Amino acid sequence: MKTGFQILFFLTFGFLSAQENAVQSVYFEFDKFALNKNETNSLVGIVNSPNFSQFEAIQLYGYCDDRGSEEYNNKLSDKRVATVQKILVSNGISLNKIFICEGKGRVVLDKDTVKDLEKTRYRNRRVDIVFIKKSVYAFVPAKPKVGDLILLERLTFEMGSSILSVAAKKELDRTILALEKHKSLRFEIKGHVCCTSRQYPDAIDEETQNRNLSLNRAKNVFSYLRSKGISPYRMSYKGYGNQFPLGKGDALDRRVEFLVTKI
Repeated sequence: MKTGFQILFFLTFGFLSAQENAVQSVYFEFDKFALNKNETNSLVGIVNSPNFSQFEAIQLYGYCDDRGSEEYNNKLSDKRVATVQKILVSNGISLNKIFICEGKGRVVLDKDTVKDLEKTRYRNRRVDIVFIKKSVYAFVPAKPKVGDLILLERLTFEMGSSILSVAAKKELDRTILALEKHKSLRFEIKGHVCCTSRQYPDAIDEETQNRNLSLNRAKNVFSYLRSKGISPYRMSYKGYGNQFPLGKGDALDRRVEFLVTKI
């Protein structure tokens, strides 16, 4: 159950050069869940920032001021989050990139201690957009975070094949040991291909003769991990075709990698 919480000030971290994760906020009028033109333009400007490509994942958290019932504000904060999500997606942000959409309800204030009540209330009628910086690892890190990309060097495939090699299975076996230490970690299994024309969404799998090679590579990794005891509820899988080449040769583009989606 959502509850209000005490807050007197809110610090906004600018969407700057992004040495760390960044937080940007957009603000709403009283009792509204639609953004005005200025706030909408601000949000679109974030998406179009040259720094945006540094971020792998997005989290959305919605808030209301202290007026109104808890139940009403819980619903209103959810609607505000939905508004921001819709604008992001309509401006080209993949829905898969937005991992958390959560309305937090009202921000409770001690009116006797707040100097500028109306300004504080305005700052609390907001959605925080948390941009998770892309971090790439060759193994499961000791302290994983949402947005971490785990690129296992030996989790690659022969041309046109979705069959796991002996080396790939050994790499996965080592990864399983690390995953067992982080029981709450959830992740997406991302399949890739090389050497395919951009006009095709995927390459042909020699085993099935269907044009879903990147998907089958991800699915086979999913099935292997499941057979070794990793809960299917912790995993999802998706094929990305040749959308994301590494620029380090065809062999590394015939890969599967993991994206941390929840801790």
